[in-house]
Amino acid sequence: MAASGFRSGWGIAAIVRVGGRAATIGLMGLLLLVDLDGVVYRGSDPVPGVAAVLADRAARGDDVVYVTNNSMHYRADYVTRLSAMGAPISAETVVSSARATALHIANHEPGIRRVLVMGASGLERELRDVGLDVVTAGHAATRMHQEGIDGWAAAGAPDAVVTGLDPALPYLRIAAAADCIRAGARSIATNRDPVYPTERGLRPGAGSIAAALEATTGVTPLSIGKPEPHLFESAAEAAGRQPADAIVIGDGIVTDLAGAKAIGARSILMLTGIAEQADVDALRPDQRPDAVAANASELEAILEGFAG
Repeated sequence: MAASGFRSGWGIAAIVRVGGRAATIGLMGLLLLVDLDGVVYRGSDPVPGVAAVLADRAARGDDVVYVTNNSMHYRADYVTRLSAMGAPISAETVVSSARATALHIANHEPGIRRVLVMGASGLERELRDVGLDVVTAGHAATRMHQEGIDGWAAAGAPDAVVTGLDPALPYLRIAAAADCIRAGARSIATNRDPVYPTERGLRPGAGSIAAALEATTGVTPLSIGKPEPHLFESAAEAAGRQPADAIVIGDGIVTDLAGAKAIGARSILMLTGIAEQADVDALRPDQRPDAVAANASELEAILEGFAG
């Protein structure tokens, strides 16, 4: 139910707070896990006032960690963009599905050392950052074409196939990944988002690529991104906190709200992105967020209430 008065091996280092304040143990503020597209910005435009609200909360001692299913970008790529908007940000306070996937493999899949990656360069960098031996699907596809070998041999017998969003995806890259999965490689998807919103409309998302591999191999991948709990768990660990401590701020009912419920966290649904009030009204009581905000001013008031 919406809050009264409002519209219904490779661990992560603790965050160093923005603005020169070192993270401390003791009196802790709120843990805010904040979605990006549809909350902090829409496409190339900031959502008015949200960055300032987050900066104020960080100044008061709250932990602000950004969570996104987008697997294409390296976490440091977000720093310049969000800093320009006035949002509190460091490379350690961004946990994308690419970063969470790399951390999951490093911390929970000790048998995986070599991975075939089908995705953008940001995903490749995140996987290499945790010490994995990365071979790209593009490299394997080239070897398949030139040497007449299958994808498993071309990729050097990887332990896992990791799929993200690849905006330039030739057929042979899918074939290479499928060969590896059929040969026994672990199938891991950064997320199962079926579509990816762009300024020119909807495009196939990372989940569409994962679905193609599942269809041809019969193997269901492990999914890391929202609404699965792994992404939020990694984000909470980045702040040295428990996932259930979090307040998830997002605009997605099937991703952000469902993910918050999976980790036992509170949630605020923003009506600044894809969700509308009618969507909230259609939810069962047990599916509804703890609060709904139509704009930055309402978000500010809700967070003030949560802080007590």
